Amino acid sequence: MHFLPENIDGYVVAHSAQEPTYLNNLTRETYQKVLQPRMLSGPYQGRVLSMISKLIKPKTILEIGTFTGYSALCLAEGLPIDGLLHTIDIKEELVDFQKKHFDTSPYGHQIQQHLGQALDIIPTLDTTFDLVFIDADKRNYINYFNVVIDKMNPGGVILSDNVLWSGKVVETLKEKDIDTKVLLEYNKLLNDDKRIETVLLPIRDGLTISRVR
Repeated sequence: MHFLPENIDGYVVAHSAQEPTYLNNLTRETYQKVLQPRMLSGPYQGRVLSMISKLIKPKTILEIGTFTGYSALCLAEGLPIDGLLHTIDIKEELVDFQKKHFDTSPYGHQIQQHLGQALDIIPTLDTTFDLVFIDADKRNYINYFNVVIDKMNPGGVILSDNVLWSGKVVETLKEKDIDTKVLLEYNKLLNDDKRIETVLLPIRDGLTISRVR
């Protein structure tokens, strides 16, 4: 997942902002109690998400894929006082874990949790979005894009995580590798769709920024 040499990567991390204590606590408990803790955005990418959100100053954020809540809290740092973040996940067993850490942060009152399938929930949200973060099951990335694009405000930004997929996007595609196949199609879609302008950043496992024209 890390494409930079380890010493360069370490230098980058050392010379970037550090995560708040409440995020460090969330990370520690995730590694202690939750399966696949490497799904966390992590402190460096978390600071990138925070910076992007602060630059955009979004009033409404949508996150598809909450996991334990790390990225939601990073994105929430850019919300104004009256802003709101909607975050969606299908894992019922993580809802209380997420809420506990949301409530120990400064942003718990600005985060609305949704449990269920994002493709069912998003059409029911009576709002439009300034910032969307897609970080859920890869085989639905195109479907997620199609359901959010018409709910984006002009100038809004869609962030897509894991678009390099541990480098598999430049390797020979295996016949049964559905996730990589969809990501290849998704990356092409983002680059070709005239409604947005896109740049793919080689940050960690790949982070795409797509701005709505």
